[in-house]
Amino acid sequence: MAKGYWVAHVDVDDPQGYEAYKAANAAAFTEFEGRFLVRGGARELREGDARARTVVIEFPTYKAALACYNSKIYQDAKALRDPVSTGDLVIVKGYSG
Repeated sequence: MAKGYWVAHVDVDDPQGYEAYKAANAAAFTEFEGRFLVRGGARELREGDARARTVVIEFPTYKAALACYNSKIYQDAKALRDPVSTGDLVIVKGYSG
């Protein structure tokens, strides 16, 4: 079964407020077995445009990735993120070639 991934690019306007979001989202990622593969860090933009921060989270299945995003626990955390950052998020099914 293919894994699921969240791929996000985020600009953080209020780092302290964003820390509250990170603390709140931990419960959702634990419940749906999300695991950070990339959480900020060094990078080089080679093509196109991107926001300042890149995050990649792996889930055991695509269904789990979708369920996590749609869960009340994550949506409550997202409500903390929305006023303090701007981002783009894609939920993608992993390749199981």
